[in-house]
Amino acid sequence: MQKLNLPAYQFNIKTLKSKSYLFDNVRKRFVLLTPEEWVRQNFIMYLTEVKKYPPSLMAVERQININDKLFRFDLLVYNKKGEPLLIAEFKAPGVSINQETFDQVVRYNMALRVERVIVSNGMQHYVCQVDYKANSYKFLQEVPGYYP
Repeated sequence: MQKLNLPAYQFNIKTLKSKSYLFDNVRKRFVLLTPEEWVRQNFIMYLTEVKKYPPSLMAVERQININDKLFRFDLLVYNKKGEPLLIAEFKAPGVSINQETFDQVVRYNMALRVERVIVSNGMQHYVCQVDYKANSYKFLQEVPGYYP
């Protein structure tokens, strides 16, 4: 798989019937290794290894209901109180990050109201801090570390 703009990590990868599968430590199962999954798994490792986000507080590819429509987010991290803290949307490295990508994650966030929003294709990473009291947001230079 492609080298990303993230630290390099070791993964448990197996091949079955000419398809590669990677073990997802959050979902505790092997998942099909696609370019988007490669970005997701590397970013999860970055969050857990470098930024110290607990994998036990992560949810990967889960459905949410927004205005009676079902959507599936890529990654949601909770705080220790069980409240959503961070949402991330991942794209394959060859997919440009554009307004449509941001609109997708903002749509999810209208229901979740997280304070940290990440969009990444593995090469470019955008991180926003949302301030609901001031009704504003700002782009950050890097992902903040986990705080309980």
